[in-house]
Amino acid sequence: MGEDISEVGTDDWEVVQRLLPAGWQEKAKELGALRRTREFPDAQTLLRVMFIHLAEGCSLRETAVRAAEGGLVAVSAVALFKRLRVCGEWFRWMADELMRQWVSPAGARLWQTGLNVRVVDGSQVSEPGATGSTWRLHYSALLPSLHCDEVLVTDPSVGESLSHFSVHRGDLLIADRGYAQRAGVRHVVAAGGAVLVRINLTNFPLLDRNARAFPLLRRLRTLSCARLGDWPAFVADKHGMIAGRLCAIKKSRAAAKRARDKAQRESRHQGHQIQPQTLEAAGYTFVFTTLDEKFPAPTVLEMYRGRWQVELAFKRLKSLLALGHLKKIDPEGAKAWLQGKLLVATLIEAMIGAAERFSPWGYPLEAVASALPLAGDFVHAPSV
Repeated sequence: MGEDISEVGTDDWEVVQRLLPAGWQEKAKELGALRRTREFPDAQTLLRVMFIHLAEGCSLRETAVRAAEGGLVAVSAVALFKRLRVCGEWFRWMADELMRQWVSPAGARLWQTGLNVRVVDGSQVSEPGATGSTWRLHYSALLPSLHCDEVLVTDPSVGESLSHFSVHRGDLLIADRGYAQRAGVRHVVAAGGAVLVRINLTNFPLLDRNARAFPLLRRLRTLSCARLGDWPAFVADKHGMIAGRLCAIKKSRAAAKRARDKAQRESRHQGHQIQPQTLEAAGYTFVFTTLDEKFPAPTVLEMYRGRWQVELAFKRLKSLLALGHLKKIDPEGAKAWLQGKLLVATLIEAMIGAAERFSPWGYPLEAVASALPLAGDFVHAPSV
C-alpha cells in the first residue's frame, strides 16, 4: 500500500501536523492518552505509531515491528493495545476539532433553502467472529459536501433517534423511517431545527387539524404521476401537537413493483403475512416535515432524495478504512479503534481539501492559514 506512516519523512509529517488542531499535543496528556507512559516520549511519537495501526491496517504486532524499524519507538504489541485503549477520547477530540476547523456548516448550506442541511443515519460495525464486539455508529453528514459533522459511538442496544444529535437553529435533519419517532422530532423542533423524515403506515401516527387520525391511504389514492401530495399533518406527544406537513409522490410502476417485492420478501423472512394496506402504501413515497410552505412538495421530496448520499459516504468510509471490521475483543479497545478510524478519515478529507486550496505547494502556510477564511473552501458538492 505504498510507504507506511513509520517511513513518512520529516517534511511530510510536518504537513500532517499543520492540519491537526491547535493544542493537540497538550490534549494527549489532558485526556489521558499520554499519562503514565514510559514507552512514548511525546504525543507526536504516539500519534505516528497509532497511525501505522489505524491508517495502514497493520496488526498491533506488525505495528510494533514497523515502529521499531522506523526508529520511532521500541514497544510491545501488548503495550500498544493498552495505550490504544486510553486514546479514544483524544482521537474523538481531534476529529471534532478537525471538522470544525476545515468544514464550515455555513459552507454546506444549500443555496436554494438557506438551511444547514444534515442527513443522519446509523450503521452497525462488528468484530469478526461469534464473540466479537459490536458497536453502532450514529452519523450526521452535511449536504451537499458530505462532510461528517457529528458521530456518536454507542452500544448496539442504543437505537436510532434524532435525540442523539446536537441541533442548532436553522438545521434541517433528514432521516429515514427508523428515525420517525415523536421524541426525536420534538428534540429537533425544540432546538429551533426542522425535520424531514420518511414514515410508513404505522410507525408515526399522524393527526389532522382536529386531532383525528390522518386518512393517509385515502389521501395517497388521490395522487397520480403528475400530481404530488402536500397536506397539513400533526403529531402529538405529552407536550402537545407538533405541526407539519405530509408530502407524497406516487412511484412509477416499476419502482412500485420493486418496493412491493421487497416488502413481501421482508415479510416472509420475518414469518408473518403482509397486510394489503402495506402493499398499497409501498406504491408511494411519503415524508413528514416541519418545514413550512415556503418549501413546496417538489423541493421537500428532492431534498429527501439527498439522504441517499449519506449511504454512499458510509460505503466509502468502510471501503477505504475497513471501518466495517472491528478487530478488538475488548470493548474499550474496540471503541478507541473506531474513534481512531474516524480521525484518519477526517484527516484524509482535510488533507485533500488543503492540497486543493493551497495549490501548488499542497499545504497551508501557518501564517496564511490563520489569516484566511478557510471554512467553506473545501465544499465540492456532488450532484444530489
